[in-house]
Amino acid sequence: MAEEVEYTEDNIRSLDWKEHIRFRPGMYIGKLGDGSTQDDGIYILIKEVIDNCIDEYVMGYGKTVDISLKDNLLKVRDYGRGIPLGKVVDVVSKINTGAKYDSKAFKKSVGLNGVGVKAVNALSSSFKVEAVRDGKLKAAQFSKGIIVEDFEIETTSKRRGTMITYVPDEEVFGKYQYKLNYIEKMLWNYAYLNPGLKLNFNGETYFSERGLFDLLTHKINEEVRYPIIHLLGDDIEVALTHGYGYGEEYYSFVNGQHTTQGGTHQGAFREAVARVIKDFYGKDYDAVDIRSSIIAAVSVKVVEPVFESQTKTKLGSNEIEPGGKSMRAFVLDFLKTELDNYLHKNPDVSEALQKKILQSERERKDLAGIKKLARERSKAASLHNKKLRDCRVHYNDSKHERHKETTLFITEGDSASGSITKSRDPNTQAVFSLKGKPLNCYGLSKKVVYENEEFNLLQAALNIEDGLDDLRYNNVVIATDADVDGMHIRLLLITFFLQFFPDLVKNGHMYILETPLFRVRNKKETIYCYSDQERQNSIAKLGKTAEITRFKGLGEISPNEFGHFIGKDIRLKPIMIGKDSTVDSLLSFYMGKNTPDRQKYIINNLVVEKDEVDLPK
Repeated sequence: MAEEVEYTEDNIRSLDWKEHIRFRPGMYIGKLGDGSTQDDGIYILIKEVIDNCIDEYVMGYGKTVDISLKDNLLKVRDYGRGIPLGKVVDVVSKINTGAKYDSKAFKKSVGLNGVGVKAVNALSSSFKVEAVRDGKLKAAQFSKGIIVEDFEIETTSKRRGTMITYVPDEEVFGKYQYKLNYIEKMLWNYAYLNPGLKLNFNGETYFSERGLFDLLTHKINEEVRYPIIHLLGDDIEVALTHGYGYGEEYYSFVNGQHTTQGGTHQGAFREAVARVIKDFYGKDYDAVDIRSSIIAAVSVKVVEPVFESQTKTKLGSNEIEPGGKSMRAFVLDFLKTELDNYLHKNPDVSEALQKKILQSERERKDLAGIKKLARERSKAASLHNKKLRDCRVHYNDSKHERHKETTLFITEGDSASGSITKSRDPNTQAVFSLKGKPLNCYGLSKKVVYENEEFNLLQAALNIEDGLDDLRYNNVVIATDADVDGMHIRLLLITFFLQFFPDLVKNGHMYILETPLFRVRNKKETIYCYSDQERQNSIAKLGKTAEITRFKGLGEISPNEFGHFIGKDIRLKPIMIGKDSTVDSLLSFYMGKNTPDRQKYIINNLVVEKDEVDLPK
């Protein structure tokens, strides 16, 4: 019989605001992470501070935001109205305190719950707020949410506005490291969503004049079928075009917030764009054929938006404002007028769009029979299929707090997949085992996805046949040996995803797993080394008599050891497409008949170590 545990008044605890945030940070900033992925907590903290600056700009105050990062110290300075001096301490340290509850002051604000900057305060080892209004300055210093010094109000010649200075607490985040490209991506999104706003970061300026038109121009790294359509309205902005690839690619925003998981506004846009185009041509085209290869950005402004989490990555609001028009009707009415007018005025665009729809329709019908056979084979094979060792929580299951941590490791060989399977977290980590090298699919049509058993099962495991809406894992991690064969498999897999599912890469879901090349140990200590330099440093530390092991493959690492490399200390290199590269040029360079050029590139870049996989231009 289980031991009975007493439940009395002594078991009941009350936490104050800062204790609760530090005890349950995931409720406020999502996952913690170490900075290796773009939704890690240290980036959410930056966003929470900048959001307040953006709200000032939207209300018409302050056209510049200055941001600096040095030695993990962040400074964010706006030139808005400045926090009212008598409320400076309360605004950053009293939960549910702020102006966002006053719709007159902040009608369409990003931050609504009075939590964001308090979370930054509570989760920082050092936090300082300074506000300037009417020639007066008020400052306060905190540590882990506890006030350290409450400065007196003083006279100043500084410009009005607010400055937040903080250092994320290593007690909460562990050893973290910022990736500047994630911050730069965030700042560009702020610039695109707020044309005319200047954001200065470490000497670089982020500025946009044409909003979402500039965003798509910057994001698109492939040939498009027609010029970008850019539509502006009251509380809505849309930019769209079609490429020559597969899938659907969306960038959606609410009140300047990048909703990476979409939501009701993105769903309304997908539905409305199909309906308006059907009506324009007077043809009952399939929505799949209309949206295939679409690249679009949509931004809406909503009064009192409801998000599905504090990190605001998915909009839940069904109305543009409480008691107002539904989101579906609002987006549809806008596109019915503006997109329909544009297509009538630009016959070259409407002709190119219809040609694209008809091509997609032909391809879909050609694939119908192959898909049916593939599904039947997959269904039969799944009864005995040991390729996928699934996890319990999935990315599209938002009921679980940990859905963003979900990972699929794609590996090769029974020994490697066995080691990962035995050491993984079965709640959030799944394993897909390849059987040898996958097919080189460069230049092949999408038929190969269904005709090739490996690719068909991999697509099914990810659940991406019809786009990323039902993607089952947030992180798709290629885990292969760090030898020539492993690199080749890695390249073939990247080719597969770039060829048929490029949005998986473009949306930051794909990574390379870093595993140690060496183990250096003596009787007292074991050090795992990811480079030859680390190996030399470890030998110097442990002595020349230390035992040195060279791991030739993942299968040589025991499950007990593997747990270190896919747990909290996991090292992931994000796969990123350079903004000056196109998918076609990348695939042609890596997989085309240009062996001498490839050989020269490999020789010139063989010893370069980087913290991300940046595909060449």
